[in-house]
Amino acid sequence: MHSPPLPPRPRSLLLITGLVGASLSLVLLVLVTVRWSPLMSLDTTVAESLHRNAVSEPGLVHVNRVLTDWVWDPWTMRVLTAVVVIALWWRGSRLLAGWVAATSLLATLVQQGLKAAVGRERPRWLDPVDSAHYAAFPSGHVMTAVVTCGLLMWLLRLHGTQQAVVGGALVLAVISVAGVAFTRVYLGVHWLSDVVGGVLLGGTVVALSVAGYDGYARRSRRRTPDEGSGS
Repeated sequence: MHSPPLPPRPRSLLLITGLVGASLSLVLLVLVTVRWSPLMSLDTTVAESLHRNAVSEPGLVHVNRVLTDWVWDPWTMRVLTAVVVIALWWRGSRLLAGWVAATSLLATLVQQGLKAAVGRERPRWLDPVDSAHYAAFPSGHVMTAVVTCGLLMWLLRLHGTQQAVVGGALVLAVISVAGVAFTRVYLGVHWLSDVVGGVLLGGTVVALSVAGYDGYARRSRRRTPDEGSGS
């Protein structure tokens, strides 16, 4: 089963987006690592402001915990990706299924590798409303949500889904990414720069993966018309 290749301009834009995202991610990584004072001050100000509100609003905290622990949890996103991968494989799009699975795995490895390398401490509170494990930067919840939503949006466009459906999915994806980013900072388990890093890194992985798939598919079609279907 063939997938239509991207026209040259969108593919070039994806490459540019990926490179810009990688550059911004690197800059943010350096600033976090050296603890750049203006960024640390911004992180602290935002975290303290949201934490004061969270302590006084237990009902809102409960809603945010349900959203972050169930609806937008990384394992929820990974299960959704696994279902899509299985469906693609079942339909015969095995190259595409493998590519999506590999992209999701790569994002997880990048995320965990950076957490271990940076070793940033999470916010600490005398009256915490939630807790989380492992290092803070980047936010795994946010990065996983960006990668999952980005890949699903790409697949919808790739298979010629109706514009109304794509538009609705885009709105849902934006709400999911923004929502999970807010919950992580509101619950006091991440700094603002952690969730920004998750967005930048997740977007970079998706942009470069999509551009890479299209380049591979084009080369495969030039070699043989049957290669690239994965069947």
